[in-house]
Amino acid sequence: MTAPSDWVVRWAPLVRPGTVLDVACGSGRHARYFLERNFDVVAIDRDPQQIPGVHFIQADLEDGRPWPLPDGRFEGIVVTNYLHRPLFPMLAGSLAPGGVLIYETFMLGNERFGRPSNPEFLLRPGELRETFKDLVLNGFEEGEVTEPKPAMIQRLCATRAG
Repeated sequence: MTAPSDWVVRWAPLVRPGTVLDVACGSGRHARYFLERNFDVVAIDRDPQQIPGVHFIQADLEDGRPWPLPDGRFEGIVVTNYLHRPLFPMLAGSLAPGGVLIYETFMLGNERFGRPSNPEFLLRPGELRETFKDLVLNGFEEGEVTEPKPAMIQRLCATRAG
């Protein structure tokens, strides 16, 4: 199993007890991380996953169907290495008051390192900060990283007021 993102680990202590949503969870490294810390965890991915102890929802978030958790409110939402801009309003709206969004994915400039290279899947400079400007900003970084592999990354941690 791959280790959780350092960014997620750094900001996870801000997440209050309750339920965490892992969006586009892949193999579930962040779902497992929060489960090990006694959170209830809901994970969504288009590919079926077996993550013991996690409530898994199989859903293609890009197929135009409605958000699969319209009434869900989460103390934490984690998104890493995934970008589908139409989900931004659903992510913000699914945070409980005091809920924390931890987001980390690729940005423009990453094409020189390989995939993803399509601008549709790369954030513009400052895009996460601007998109989630109604949340209280805890941390924001963007630029080139060397670990876990060379890439251009943008990261945000923000809290819904309340």
